[in-house]
Amino acid sequence: MCHLFASQNPETYAFEARSIRLNGQSTSIRLEKIFWTMLEEIAAREGLSVPRFISMLHNECLLLWGEVPNFTSHLRCICLVALQAGQPGAPLPAAVAA
Repeated sequence: MCHLFASQNPETYAFEARSIRLNGQSTSIRLEKIFWTMLEEIAAREGLSVPRFISMLHNECLLLWGEVPNFTSHLRCICLVALQAGQPGAPLPAAVAA
């Protein structure tokens, strides 16, 4: 069982930073590449670009909860929720897909 997790290609969990505008402010979001891949899939299903999806999501969170204390963690959790929901097209980690 641990082989499934231990065999993950290190490239999938390498960090990648992307610049995005949230509420008119430029910011940088740093996530593991696998999460960026998942966000790309989720955004595509919504008919949006990743920056637009993230911006809309951030705005909706602000309206519902006020300031989001750890938005990058929120983005990671969204990816997990998408996997749990079994949304079509949700990418599997490389070791699982092989």
